[in-house]
Amino acid sequence: MNTREWALVVFTILTQMSVGAFLVLGVVHFFVSRKAGIEEADHMSDRALVAVIITLGLGMLASLLHLGNPMNAPKAILNIASSWLSREILLGVIFAVIAVVFVAMQWFKIGTSSLRNVIAWIAAIVGIALVYSQAEIYMLVTQPSWNTFATPISFFTTTLLLGVLAIGAALVTNYVIYQSRNPESVEIQYDLLRGTIRWIAIASVILLGIELIVLPVYLALLSTGGAAALASLGMIAGKYNLVFILRILLGFTGAGALTIFIFRNASIVNKKRFVTLHAFIAFGLVLIAEVLGRFIFYATQFKIGV
Repeated sequence: MNTREWALVVFTILTQMSVGAFLVLGVVHFFVSRKAGIEEADHMSDRALVAVIITLGLGMLASLLHLGNPMNAPKAILNIASSWLSREILLGVIFAVIAVVFVAMQWFKIGTSSLRNVIAWIAAIVGIALVYSQAEIYMLVTQPSWNTFATPISFFTTTLLLGVLAIGAALVTNYVIYQSRNPESVEIQYDLLRGTIRWIAIASVILLGIELIVLPVYLALLSTGGAAALASLGMIAGKYNLVFILRILLGFTGAGALTIFIFRNASIVNKKRFVTLHAFIAFGLVLIAEVLGRFIFYATQFKIGV
């Protein structure tokens, strides 16, 4: 693949991960605030919000590489009425602006909690619309390997899977920082972290199961398609078979086996470092797996017609 296609891999992966992390962190904050109060929920999640914004910013920078000339960015939204690409760019900008506003308000505690929640909900809805628009871009009759149910499902699965595991890594990092600065009140945060990590493990396994179901069905669809679909399948089974196998192994190892370890050890108080280590390993392996999967997505497409 060329540089512009790699920019697409980075852009879609990072923006989807940032949307997923924003959604997951919102859910975590909601339930933690109900259990321990808004103050403890803020202690747990505020630093992770900054990581979400940094990830989104890197993704948006990658999108400029795809455009080739950054000066073309304003022109790219001119066809919003008919182009999913234009809608994607506009929604990406809107999501970034609203998310940054929310993070600033949350970090500096500007406005009421209810107002911040409303802004967070708006950002979440725009983020979901952004991922949907990204999927719609590739639903093209001229691209059989893209024009299947697997594209939107895989995009949303990647969004949630990376979001869940990224927040897991962010929360344990936040705990380490909080532990060093507030040793006298760390037990409440650790109890909250243990419970959250358990749910992160469960969500990861469920999302892994969705990928397990979708992948073979997608390959079966390619095998019954036309010449272009068969050509894509041939590249997956031939030229990129090792990449495909590695993608599966890393994904299943990261989101499956390691999240089970996290689930088991998150309930053991004297193994805090073990939990932290495995949260990062799980996230790292799954991130690599999803990048490889997106690489295959772009590298094995064949176009019908002119």
